Amino acid sequence: MKLLVFAHTPPPLHGQSYMVQLMLAGFGGNRAVSQRPCPGSGDDHDIECYHVNTQFSKTLEDIGEFHSLKLFRLFRYCLQAIWFRFRYGVENFYYIPGPGKHSALYRDWLVLGICRPFFKRLILHWHAAGLGKWLETSVQIRVRVWTYKFAKHADLSIVLSRYNIADAQKLLPQQVRVVNNGIPDPCPEFATRLLPRRLARFAARERLLAGGVLTAADRQSAGGDPEIVRVLYMAHCMTEKGVFDAVEAVRLANRTLAQQDTPVRLRLIIAGSFVTGVERARFDQLIKQPELQSSVEYLGFVSGAGKERAFRDCDLFCFPTYYLGENQPVNLIEAMAHGLPIVTTRWRSIAEMLPPDYPWLVAIKSPEKIAAALLEMMRRETGERFRQLFQVRYTLTAHLTQLAEALHAVEIQPCPPGRCDLPIASDTPLPS
Repeated sequence: MKLLVFAHTPPPLHGQSYMVQLMLAGFGGNRAVSQRPCPGSGDDHDIECYHVNTQFSKTLEDIGEFHSLKLFRLFRYCLQAIWFRFRYGVENFYYIPGPGKHSALYRDWLVLGICRPFFKRLILHWHAAGLGKWLETSVQIRVRVWTYKFAKHADLSIVLSRYNIADAQKLLPQQVRVVNNGIPDPCPEFATRLLPRRLARFAARERLLAGGVLTAADRQSAGGDPEIVRVLYMAHCMTEKGVFDAVEAVRLANRTLAQQDTPVRLRLIIAGSFVTGVERARFDQLIKQPELQSSVEYLGFVSGAGKERAFRDCDLFCFPTYYLGENQPVNLIEAMAHGLPIVTTRWRSIAEMLPPDYPWLVAIKSPEKIAAALLEMMRRETGERFRQLFQVRYTLTAHLTQLAEALHAVEIQPCPPGRCDLPIASDTPLPS
């Protein structure tokens, strides 16, 4: 199968661009550059990718903004895609629709209007969520009409969750397949290296909260400072992704702990870049407050060993997002892979990522509830079941296998419009 991948890879780095990068590598790389699969790709999926790297935005600040240079790039990318169509005989056009924003929607119109007539099949991969509802409630009917004109009856729509199905079905695709995101295991030594330390820290914290005293050996096995509960926030630092709610939640939680006269305190570790200068200035001013000076640590953007260290050294993960296009955040999958207990929001597809009746899903914009969830979680969760959850559902191998099956299905047998085929893997029971 030959696949024209019309999507961008990092930079800028975010969940969608990272997943495209993993897909290309897993399917053997860009055959337009080399007709041989990338060495070590392990490509056994029989899919040849021809990649048009659509880097409309060079920085995070530029995402979603319109300017004439982006329009020039769009036409150049479309011409490249059409060239690949005839040069390599590629019949399948793979595209990632944008979220519910006018600038993203107009870009989708132009790309699909120009490119779709040249390809036999259209495959849409819905990484963002909420477009269907946005079309129904926030735009005029002529916008919906033009969206249907360019994007309806895709041969295949791939979604990340059942929540996401509504976005795809709004445009009447021939098939819908649910394929979870998945990543390479960042912590294969979890059981031997990381879990013993987590269990020791949990036991030491439990004793401190009960008014007990720790020995020197207890402290050493727990990393030296079990009275500090490190809460990791790793994402772009934006109001809508909950960075300021996380800061306020830690403030409130520490007030409660002080009232309980316990030595245990929370420290928020923030890893990520600020998207706007205004929000960075607000953050810098906020953490100067005496209550927050010792309880908030900003690492900036981290990658590689620094990112691994942040996940390894922290005790809990907090991501209270209500970002417009949020769907199945990769940072939550990374936290699961490291066995980090998670406090997050009841937003978009996130609830489906976690076990049924998960107790630490909170309402958006609710620092008080986030604080209460953090305080309860640090007393009850060791992290083992989150690692199990990752292994059951979110490995890269499972992701690529399901994705390849969905892509091949579009060439094997067309389905009646509106049919929804869900992979068995999505129904795998999760750790309770």
